[in-house]
Formats: sequence, structure tokens, C-alpha cells
Amino acid sequence: MFRAVIPRSLCSLLIVALLSAFSGGQASPSADLIVTSARVYTVNHRQPWAEAIAIRDGKILAVGKATEVEKFKGADTKVIDAGGRVVLPGFADCHVHFMSGSIGLLGVILDDAKTVDEYQKRVKQFADTHPDAPWILGRGWTYPTFGAAALPDKKYLDAVVPDRPVFLEGFDGHTYWANSKALELADIGNRTPDPANGIIVRDANGSATGALKEAAEELVSKVVPPMTREQRLAALRGGLQEAAKDGVVRMHSAGGDFEYFDLYDELRKNGQLTARFYIAYFLDPPELTPKEIDLIENARRTYHDDWLAGGAVKTMLDGVVESHTAAMKYADTGKTTSTFWDPQKYTAAMQELDKRGFQMFTHAIGDDAVDLALNAFQNMQQVNHTHDMRPRVEHIETVKAADIARFGKLGVIASMQPLHAYPDEDTLGPWLAGAGKEREPRAWAWKSIKDDGGHLAFGSDWPVVTINPWPGVEMAVTRETTEGTPAGGFVPAQRLTVAQAIEGYTLGAAFAGHREQTEGSIEAGKLADLIVISQDPFQVPSNQLSKTQVLLTMVGGKIVYQSAAWDKNSSSGAGK
Repeated sequence: MFRAVIPRSLCSLLIVALLSAFSGGQASPSADLIVTSARVYTVNHRQPWAEAIAIRDGKILAVGKATEVEKFKGADTKVIDAGGRVVLPGFADCHVHFMSGSIGLLGVILDDAKTVDEYQKRVKQFADTHPDAPWILGRGWTYPTFGAAALPDKKYLDAVVPDRPVFLEGFDGHTYWANSKALELADIGNRTPDPANGIIVRDANGSATGALKEAAEELVSKVVPPMTREQRLAALRGGLQEAAKDGVVRMHSAGGDFEYFDLYDELRKNGQLTARFYIAYFLDPPELTPKEIDLIENARRTYHDDWLAGGAVKTMLDGVVESHTAAMKYADTGKTTSTFWDPQKYTAAMQELDKRGFQMFTHAIGDDAVDLALNAFQNMQQVNHTHDMRPRVEHIETVKAADIARFGKLGVIASMQPLHAYPDEDTLGPWLAGAGKEREPRAWAWKSIKDDGGHLAFGSDWPVVTINPWPGVEMAVTRETTEGTPAGGFVPAQRLTVAQAIEGYTLGAAFAGHREQTEGSIEAGKLADLIVISQDPFQVPSNQLSKTQVLLTMVGGKIVYQSAAWDKNSSSGAGK
């Protein structure tokens, strides 16, 4: 078959010619805004680099050389001079719990604390400075901090806050830490049974230690006083500011936001929604019900534009490796943990949702869970004869060798969070002990999946780790800690290039949400969601990528964040 080949140098000129033709041969339409004097990395393989961008009505009008884009400048066109800085598509976070992350900004933050003493100090300081708070809430503690036990104990919290309930989420969101007062209010005693898919950790005498695994946290969370609508809206505004500061313009919510669609809609109507949201319904086992189908269908009918969209369903097949709740056979105990779902009911649920045109997000960390997800997705394709539905497996911390190629073969998205592979004492300690040396070469095997034809989509799982994507970019490229350990990287064969890592947060993320035609790269006709950054990621040493700062974030052609470091003189004509 004959294919005409168009030289790249003519691409921008063709855009100008086409726009002129569409306007009836009249002069090219004027841009609302032009970004010029930039190093634009477009993530468009046909035109990887450019110098300037013209924007009109929230969309990209043209991309190319500065002299070409200058033709779109009119009397009222604002001009941003990027001063030679790098411009990228705005980043997406393909796995986020935005409401939870936003609320987490208001509580005790333990993320960077390294000792139990530091945990206690921060909890007490928060309690002292919030004397009217009925509960002390927070998150971010890690398993290795508690030594060989790898689990917290209520005694540490009782020592600093004995009179008010304290309830702290672990960094991974799968284990919680309660003091005695919180356990008392939740009526958790020696005879309290473990809930389905949850474990109340107990000492030798049967008393609850304060550690609650998986669904057991619901015993306490249900007695925590609910936040008011205004409190949640205020939290979301803070979360949106955090996202804009980090250049994140699109969220794929993986749970905890569906119930608050109306709050996001209120922010949108008030002009305060500065990021776009694709929100999944969280489906709990044991089965899919008609009531849930109605909820999901209604959300899709109600919210279906560039700013707010339903149409996805998230579920969890297992937990995490560190607490031995991931579905797999453990190297350190020889025991096998089962999936949260009965395999037949999970397969049936996926088949029904696929038939109705919903996209599935399945949390699967253990290799048995990943295998079940792939089997279910293969079954639904064969039964429903659906095409290009792009079901997603979330996390994929371990995977069987035979399953790696199935992602590409089945068209399943590998939705992964690079910073989860950070090789600190948690990963190289409890995680590796549970997974075992045999699985180590396939730990967070994003390059193997990509090399075998799979599509990667990157995110954070915020608030599990920071919503800032640049530490994740560095992790995907180096597989090392910020101190450079282990030398050469943890499983270095899985390292990606800078371009591949950036694509995972941009065009790969857009593809994962069926939006590659309108988002994810800087091309004419796509949404004008852009960021200007402080350094060139293709030029700096790879161990400096995490230090990249976002200087300016633009969503729909409007600036939603501008850093103090941004050179005000680089905005010539702005506001004229």
C-alpha cells in the first residue's frame, strides 16, 4: 500500500495552511496566548521538539518554530516568554485517592519521620496544638520503624495521648494504628471477631495490639466523627493547590472520591477545579449487585466531560506484601494468602462490567492476584467480544514470568507507581523477605512489561507517597534511593529512559484513560494543559531528576500555579 511521507519540517506549516483553509481562506485565527522561547518536549513522536505553542479557547492551536507560531499573534494575544526553559504536557496521576490525600494534609504527617520517638513527638505536638480536636488523625508510618515485629503497638500512642482517640493510617493505606481510647470507642475487645478481609492483630493474651490490617480499620473509622461538607471542600481546595504546584493536571481516582462527585462539581461550577478528574467507583467483594450497577451507570450519565467523568470501576483482589495480605505464596513463611474475591464471582463481575462498557481498575500486588486479573480480563474479551476496553491492573509489585507478555497480548494497562519501588529498608526488608529472591528480578517489572508490548501508565497512589511526580520519574530511571543505593539500582534491568518515564505520566496516562486524542502530548487540537519546569530532565544527571520544580502550571490555557521562582520578567504582554 502506498503511503505519502511528509517531511517533519513541513508539519507546522501544514497546520497553518489547514487552519487557514478551515477559516475559508481568511487569515489564521488569533491565539489567546502564545508560549515562546521554549524548549517544548511534546511527547509527540512525529514532532518531539518545538519552540513555541499557540493556544485558543483552552486548546492548542499550533506547535512549531517561534517564527511559525508568531503568525497566530493578534492585537490581544498574551505572550509568555519561557526563557529557554523546558515545557512539557501537564502530568497525570493514574492512581490517586484525592479526597484522602487532601484530608491527610490537615492531620498528623508522619511520612518523613524515621523513629517511633519522632512519631510520638509529632502526635503529641499535633494534639497539643489542636486541643479541641475530638480525634487525632494522621498517616504515613512505615513497617520497618517498629523493628522485627514490623507492626505498631497502641502503647506508644497511649504514652503521649491517653485521653483522646488516635487513629493513624500506615503509609500504604493497608494497616492502621489505634490507641487504647480509639479501640475502646470502636468496642474492639478480646472477643471481637475479625471482619471479612480484615485482621485485628492481637498479643499472646488475645488483646488487640492497636494494629488493624485491611478491612479491620473500618471498625474504628466508622466511629470517627464525619467531616462537614465545608471541611471537605476546604480540604479539596488544599489538595488542588498541592497538585497544581506539582504540575499534576489530571487525576485517575482509584477510590474514595466517587461519593463526593457533587463536591468536585461544586468546585467546577465555582471556577475552583484546577485539575481534571476521572473517578472510579470502588467495588467491594463479595459480588457486584444491581444497586451498584445503577450507581455506576448514573455517574457515567451525569459526569462525562473533560473535567469530571465517571465510567470506571475499581476493586481490590488483595492487600500488600509487607503485611502478608497480598495474594501469593510467601518466601519467608511458606504460606499462601488468598484473594479477597472468590475467583468465580470476581470473573463474573468483570464480565458484566465489561459488557456494559465500563473500564476496570483492579488492585493486584501479589502474583496470584495479577494472574487472576489477567485471566478474568481474557475471559471477558472472549465472552463479550469487546475490543480496546483497556482494563487495568493496578500496582503489579510481583508478577509471574509467564504473565508479563499477557499485558500486551490482552491490551491490559499496567498502571504502576514508580515510587513504590523505592529501595529503602521497607522494600529491601519486609517486602523482599516476603516476596523472596526468586521473584526479585520481576519486582515492579515495568520495563519487561513495556518491552513485551504492554502499555504503562504511572501514578502515585497519593497519599501513599507524594503526589509530586518527579521523584517517581527519578525512581523509574535509576531504581536507586536519593542516596544512590543500592549502587546501580534495585533490579537495574527494569530501569527506563527519561523519555519513557515522562511518557508514563503523560501520553501513556492519557491512553490509559481513553483520552490520547485530546490529552497527554502537545499537539494541535489537544487541551492546553502544560507545565514549565526548572531544569532540563534530558540534560541533568538522573539522580537529580527529583529536584525538578514546576515553575508554572496551565490547565485549559489558564495559569493555575506560578511559583515564586518564576521570573516575572519572562511574562511579556501578560495581562495586556
